Amino acid sequence: MSIVGKLFPGSQTKVVNHSSESINVFEETNGGKKVLLFWYPKDFTFVCPTELHAFQAALPEFEARNTKVIGASCDSVEVHQAWLRTPKDKGGIEGVTYPILADTTRYLAEELDILDYNEWENVGDNVTYRATYLIDENGIVFHESVNHMPLGRDVNEYLRLIDAYTHVQEVGEVCPANWKKGDKGVKANVDSIGDYLKNK
Repeated sequence: MSIVGKLFPGSQTKVVNHSSESINVFEETNGGKKVLLFWYPKDFTFVCPTELHAFQAALPEFEARNTKVIGASCDSVEVHQAWLRTPKDKGGIEGVTYPILADTTRYLAEELDILDYNEWENVGDNVTYRATYLIDENGIVFHESVNHMPLGRDVNEYLRLIDAYTHVQEVGEVCPANWKKGDKGVKANVDSIGDYLKNK
């Protein structure tokens, strides 16, 4: 079930990050920031480190958009810390500075329904898919997406979505297909949409 347009469901859930601090994801938005929360299946795997480094490389872009990046998996704090000490050329994530949550109880992952596990058939790895949530300053989810394990994310698309949502917030216009920062939006009425389509 989609949670877009709703309060992030983990509002009462505190999860430990790699520095052993407890984080409440909903409370992270109380400082007037947006949050990008991305889940990945496992530490010490193959697609996952490419994504964590890609988010790290784009961190200044997210910060410029007043957005906090938070990673998450069901691995323990100790495993996160070991992976953070492992160099890039050994498949590690040394140099990653944003929080990485350790949802070892799988409480939040279960609440979000993103685990690869079917309890009725007892199949699956009981790790998360590549789920991504964009949460606004009031704790409302304005984007969610879920990829299967082999499919890495396009970090730039999340920057585009944040730009589009900010445009809607600030200007009050909707953002048509393929909109990117600097493009004009469209007023939400038939005449404006008609003019826009006519000029395409």
